[in-house]
Amino acid sequence: MEYDYVIVGAGSTGCALAARLSERGDVTVALIEAGGRDWNPWIHIPVGYFRTMGNKSVDWCYKTEPDPGLNGRSINWPRGKVWGGSSSLNGLLYVRGQAEDYDQWRQQGNVGWAWDDVLPYFKRSEDNERGGDALHGVGGPLGVNDMRLSREICDQWVKAGVAAGYRFNPDYNGADQEGVGYFQFTCRKGRRCSAATAYLKPNLGRPSLQIISKALTRRILFTNRVATGIEIERGGSVETVTARREIILCAGAIGSPQIMMLSGIGNAEHLRAHGIEVLRDAPDVGGNLQDHLQARLVHKCKKPTMNDEVNSLVGKMKIAAEYAMKRTGPMTMAASLACAFLKTRPDLQTPDIQFHIQPWSADSPAEGPHKFSAFTSSVCQLRPESRGHLELKSANPRDYPLIHPNYLATPLDRQTMIDGVKIARDIAAQEPLASSITSEHAPGIEAQSDDELLEWIRNSATTIYHPSGTCRMGQDDGAIVDERLRVKGVSGLRIADCSIMPTLVSGNTNAPAIMIGEKLSDMIRDDAQQLAGAA
Repeated sequence: MEYDYVIVGAGSTGCALAARLSERGDVTVALIEAGGRDWNPWIHIPVGYFRTMGNKSVDWCYKTEPDPGLNGRSINWPRGKVWGGSSSLNGLLYVRGQAEDYDQWRQQGNVGWAWDDVLPYFKRSEDNERGGDALHGVGGPLGVNDMRLSREICDQWVKAGVAAGYRFNPDYNGADQEGVGYFQFTCRKGRRCSAATAYLKPNLGRPSLQIISKALTRRILFTNRVATGIEIERGGSVETVTARREIILCAGAIGSPQIMMLSGIGNAEHLRAHGIEVLRDAPDVGGNLQDHLQARLVHKCKKPTMNDEVNSLVGKMKIAAEYAMKRTGPMTMAASLACAFLKTRPDLQTPDIQFHIQPWSADSPAEGPHKFSAFTSSVCQLRPESRGHLELKSANPRDYPLIHPNYLATPLDRQTMIDGVKIARDIAAQEPLASSITSEHAPGIEAQSDDELLEWIRNSATTIYHPSGTCRMGQDDGAIVDERLRVKGVSGLRIADCSIMPTLVSGNTNAPAIMIGEKLSDMIRDDAQQLAGAA
């Protein structure tokens, strides 16, 4: 139970980091995961998120505290508790964000995190079926494919978007994100390509890599402010895993700050209130919490949609047969088919809203599709100003932290979401889409004023599963990690996951999380070489 590097969390970042570090034969790497191996067959079928979200065997099943911005509602926050982490449960959408997102990180003093710095790591991870070029990679571990199905209602939406004045963009991960188009997704030959599939499965035989599953990390162990190991609980007993060189937390935007606080790094007053000895007073641990909030417009249709296919026994049989024989069809579907990255105001430099267009509708994936023909236009604000926080419920590692998202806390956030709904309605009024729609199911035509639309958003909007920022990177005193992702005020400890993002990227977070793991592996190697050279 002694290794050179101990990585906590086999999610998107942890899998990439563990695979890259263990490529060297002269170091040993332990990857610690609270969940089990990804045996559940629904994990590997792209549309399986309908079955895995809310399943406690693979999902942490977090829940927020009642949120004032959502009229006091508490909402579910799914997070993967299995090999691959949330990349084994997510909607498979491959989105990097905008170049400007990363350039802003660099402008905040985080050397090495500008777009030109991170692009090589996106490319290194990627195996894009469209081929390689200046912006895309081939031959990497992560399969990136085009959709293996199409639906007329989504094609009509894209054409309606063009009719509304927005340009068609065939590659939102290309030189410019703006426009309407179609998603690419993390899949290979009709099967989900999670971080575990991409990075762990090909390397299970490496002597340098040890994966310890169903092991809950209780806390980090320190000697004179140097991280020396972690305390884990598995099979009813408490054990110690020792790190000769470094410990890297990759437990996500919820897990990493919780482990930090349980280990004595956090707001001193808060820690003392729970009887935790303070190692370092770091008030911002668990702060700076950001997430993408989605408002889901639903339009009923004249023609059948995937709702009808899934709600029919014959339809289900056809879907299953197509997938079994061809690995195509609805079972290969990611969370959305069509997409758009648009501006709510002409004075903006880059898009500030994202659309996810789905040829089905549901109140939630776990509840299944509606019983009527419909499609969904989900809109989310890309760069929310609102900041939430999380805090410990107790000193017991098994008690989930209290999550306070603080959605819609600023006038800009509220107006951006309202304007996004208006744009969705404008696109729905364009041909060829308009003639396929029979009525607006949600929010419904009775909601017309800004106040009425905001009230509908408060009562119905939910997460689009992108929590981040809770152990932010920066140069100021309040930042938790530096630009090398080293935790400030201690030694031998780094954090690598979406919690280190100073600001949320303009899009889905799985691809950036993998990029962070790829990049940190090189930084750790460089730092180790410099240390060896100095010695």
